[in-house]
Amino acid sequence: MDTREIITQIVYLVAAVLFIFGLKELSSPKTARRGNLIALLGMLLAIVITLWDKKIIDFTYIIAGIIIGSAIGAISAKKVQMTAMPQMVALFNGFGGGASVFVAFSEFISTTSTPYSVITIVLSILIGSVTFTGSLIAFAKLQGIMRGAPIVYPMQQLINGILLVAIIAASVFLVIDPSFMALMILVTVISLVLGVTSVIPIGGADMPVVISLLNSYSGLAAAATGFVLNNNVLIVSGALVGASGIILTQIMCKAMNRSLTNVLFGAVGTNDSKGVTAGPQRRQVTEYTTEDAAMMLESAQSVVIVPGYGLAVAQAQHVLQEMASELMSRGIKVRYAIHPVAGRMPGHMNVLLAEANVPYDLLLEMDEINEDFKNTDVALVIGANDVINPAARYKKDSPLYGMPILNVDQARTVMISKRSLASGFAGEDNELFYDPKTMMVFGDAKKTVTALVRMLKASS
Repeated sequence: MDTREIITQIVYLVAAVLFIFGLKELSSPKTARRGNLIALLGMLLAIVITLWDKKIIDFTYIIAGIIIGSAIGAISAKKVQMTAMPQMVALFNGFGGGASVFVAFSEFISTTSTPYSVITIVLSILIGSVTFTGSLIAFAKLQGIMRGAPIVYPMQQLINGILLVAIIAASVFLVIDPSFMALMILVTVISLVLGVTSVIPIGGADMPVVISLLNSYSGLAAAATGFVLNNNVLIVSGALVGASGIILTQIMCKAMNRSLTNVLFGAVGTNDSKGVTAGPQRRQVTEYTTEDAAMMLESAQSVVIVPGYGLAVAQAQHVLQEMASELMSRGIKVRYAIHPVAGRMPGHMNVLLAEANVPYDLLLEMDEINEDFKNTDVALVIGANDVINPAARYKKDSPLYGMPILNVDQARTVMISKRSLASGFAGEDNELFYDPKTMMVFGDAKKTVTALVRMLKASS
């Protein structure tokens, strides 16, 4: 091992350590920004030392790629709305998988293949292709290009199994004869199709799980590519992303009290834009005005705010925090209750509220806040639905059954801001809307909260 290679491996080790520390810091909203910077430093070291180690003669295309990629990333980060953040994460996952496919295919074409290298290349192409097209389908569902409801057709799982068997069979022949380029193209095409057929049966209610799972896939694809390139830092970083994505996926499944198998094959969910409204068997709700809501908030001693995807759609996080600050200035105890699967991606509400500079100590996870709802004067729900639906406790034929929910119904008064009585992603009507102690305030969340802020300030 020469001096250049020793230096390279030492820097790779430092980068891997930075990745681990960065990942650790991402476990808390308070330290997440620092974790991103630490991981960013690790990746910068890895990129610089790789370019130095490979003795690249012409950097023209590399510099062009860095400039174009950085411009796209900067513009996307600046322009993307918080409501579109899940879509952007899905696309980024897909780009990671796509990059792995291109690198693996390039290695297959440009190097002499051995049985070991063929196996690693096929794994990289399989996982990367599934990640790429699966992420595009997730993006399309989240963006509304495709309907959010599960797309189910006869013998779906059997067809997916046949596709997987075909990939394995083609891979075996490739190991025997690596020169058979047509088989590698066939493996790539079938893998791309498998990514589509694997994600279309999954409904909008399960998008947080899908996104975290695809994130894990992108890490595994990167790790497989690391084996293809014999690059240790890529193996380590990919393994870290893959493992953390799997752990996050399990956390999401636990939060919904469902198995990963049920999420992937259960076809749960409905199109959120066509939610089920209350049927004739339900009694009418009592609609309240913003004036009624303002009076109730003024008289409260404790308020717990429950944010949901509707808050992101209305982009009401800033005015909501303004209202919370106004209430706290009156001596009212205000906190935010965060359900693990609220929104459309893991941590969606934390990111949303962090943008509005909500103090981290006001953000409480479900396990921390649930027992305190019974001591709360007002539970203010902004755009949440499934995560507060009592049907999850007792209705055995409901897709929500068994999912841990926020105990909003135990508060003395429940105030819900929604546009309509439409159901959530799971398609389950919410009986909490009809509870006598529930105040339904219909309308756009941002306009409603803005009116509440104006009234609160006028009465102070």
